[in-house]
Amino acid sequence: MNSAMKNTLLFAAVFAMIPVIAYYQGWNAALFVLNMGLISAIMALGVNLQWGFAGLFNVGIMGFVALGGLAAVLVGMPATPGAWQAGGFGILGALLMGAATIVVAITTARHMRRGWLRSLAVLAILIIGFLLYRGVFDPSVEAVEAIEPALTGYLGGLGLPVILAWPVGGLFAAGAAWIIGKTALGLRSDYLAIATLGIAEIIIAILKNEDWLSRGVKNVVGVPRPVPYEIDLQNNAGFVDRAAGFGIDAVTASTIYVKLLYCGLFAFVLVLLLWMAQQALNSPWGRMMRAIRDNEVAAEAMGKDVTARHLQVFILGSAICGIAGAMLTTLDGQLTPGTYQPLRFTFLIWVMVIVGGSGNNLGAVLGGMLIYLMWDKGESIGLEVMEWITVGMPDGSALKAHLIESAAHMRLLTIGVLLLLVLRFSPRGLIPEK
Repeated sequence: MNSAMKNTLLFAAVFAMIPVIAYYQGWNAALFVLNMGLISAIMALGVNLQWGFAGLFNVGIMGFVALGGLAAVLVGMPATPGAWQAGGFGILGALLMGAATIVVAITTARHMRRGWLRSLAVLAILIIGFLLYRGVFDPSVEAVEAIEPALTGYLGGLGLPVILAWPVGGLFAAGAAWIIGKTALGLRSDYLAIATLGIAEIIIAILKNEDWLSRGVKNVVGVPRPVPYEIDLQNNAGFVDRAAGFGIDAVTASTIYVKLLYCGLFAFVLVLLLWMAQQALNSPWGRMMRAIRDNEVAAEAMGKDVTARHLQVFILGSAICGIAGAMLTTLDGQLTPGTYQPLRFTFLIWVMVIVGGSGNNLGAVLGGMLIYLMWDKGESIGLEVMEWITVGMPDGSALKAHLIESAAHMRLLTIGVLLLLVLRFSPRGLIPEK
């Protein structure tokens, strides 16, 4: 069997699971899994650029996804009335003051001669700048967070069409990746992994604790969407009549219609990014990146700036994860910082890349779709399996209760078994790099 036929059969097998889910759980559940699979495939595509193209071990995927989610809030949500007048401009001024303090301290350190006098001057600049920053920042934050804290208590956003947040989420993640890359890409791969993981946790901590920015753990709900609301469709007489013509009630038809629109948008973004990634892979730049990945010493001997090229691909891969994060928040309709967990938004994305095929963009897409499907349905399938196993056990049995309760962990077992099988029988992934 040639590779094209094999790849087609693999994708067909994954997509064939969608109508199976629809048969047992309805099209709403099936389309939700499909949409989440498309978003996961985009995340896996971004990680594949970093690892498959350049061998960069980024364990901070969660942070870049969260920055994309923040972009959806800052772009799509309306500004909180009175927040900018109460303290928003003060917060902005304090942040600029903090940035200026750092710039002045760096400039002073560069232009003064080494010695205790330079150290004293830099320390004095940092202390004075920090005190001024806190003196402006703290009261401004308190004023913003005091504005109807049960409903708002944050600055809000720009009120622009939320679909603009998708590229903005990529820009946010790219900016963070540039800052991280300038400081961490010179480290060894294991130290780079530790650094990116730590920075991702810092980003999540900021989102959880800075209520003026993202409402923290109170969450931002009602994020605008680029598709109609179900209630609006249900109140549309023309839509209700068309749904009745298909024999579907308006509530079910509206939810399916909205999910189909999301599916079209997500599929368009995925295909566009996949095409761009393929063009990059087959370009001289892509061949250079793989040469650097395979032998950095030889690439440097040929005059290639390895660190600069690593920074480029690190930024590109992180930007794609940021776009996916903005799409995810748009689909959910809310930003919940507490849900950003390394297991879901770092470890699982790496499993997608490994199972699909590191270094192959199609493999990353396949892995993203397959692993999310297994992740989402692993628990429900596990519960059915446990109920079948325990059908003959008496009610009240401790063993029966334990097995039923353990079904919640079946998704982890399913992913682990699938990963082991792929590593055993196809160590380069289901669609290996050519």
